Amino acid sequence: MTFRRVDITKEAAALLEELKAEHGEVIFHQSGGCCDGSSPMLLPKEDFYLDDNDIHLGEVGKVPFYMSHDQFEYWKHTHLTVDITPGRGASFSLEIPKGKRFIIRSRMLTTEEHEHFNPS
Repeated sequence: MTFRRVDITKEAAALLEELKAEHGEVIFHQSGGCCDGSSPMLLPKEDFYLDDNDIHLGEVGKVPFYMSHDQFEYWKHTHLTVDITPGRGASFSLEIPKGKRFIIRSRMLTTEEHEHFNPS
């Protein structure tokens, strides 16, 4: 069985493909609450500096998804799904001019997922 920490809905994946075609290589970074609460931000890859504090959670639509170590400590027991909703956020995320915004839907990891990601 394959386990993933992060997934994406079909609707969000379609928007992501459109944005990749417009902007080239991009990354997701889960905001830590600075500009737009705790939203996933889609940014041009070359415009975002990643360091040892950033954790790679996986890929959605062939786009890497990162989160800061401190934020991961809070979210480490959850599975994340990137979705979209109508509206404009207050961040620099690439979808904002489209009148949509990426959001995170979360759920607790199943017992099997938890054991896979946190082996004893």
